[in-house]
Amino acid sequence: MTKTILLVEDNEMNRDMLSRRLIRQGFNVTCAVDGPSGVAMAKSESPDLILMDVALGEMDGWEATVLIKADPATRAIPIIALTAHALASDRQKSHEVGCIDFDTKPVDFARLVGKIQSHI
Repeated sequence: MTKTILLVEDNEMNRDMLSRRLIRQGFNVTCAVDGPSGVAMAKSESPDLILMDVALGEMDGWEATVLIKADPATRAIPIIALTAHALASDRQKSHEVGCIDFDTKPVDFARLVGKIQSHI
């Protein structure tokens, strides 16, 4: 069965590039452009995994993750945080809010796919 990934990413070029590459790997991909739509789509789409950009504007990816993890309907969905910041504090914060994993941008695609496959 094909697995569905929800990509929450506000940068159109990043969203386009990553979603195309994931589709070529055999995943179904749905996209949200900001935190609030990511939270709503987590509930409406019930994806197998969420790739959550951390820097999203008014509602960052950490806040969106907290809301997703607080909802019984979505709390079991694994979330991988994506950020351009490779700081240990960002990795720690991602785990504190409920992300199951963390990866940096620019994305090492093979590494990211390995993480996705290990969590779904």
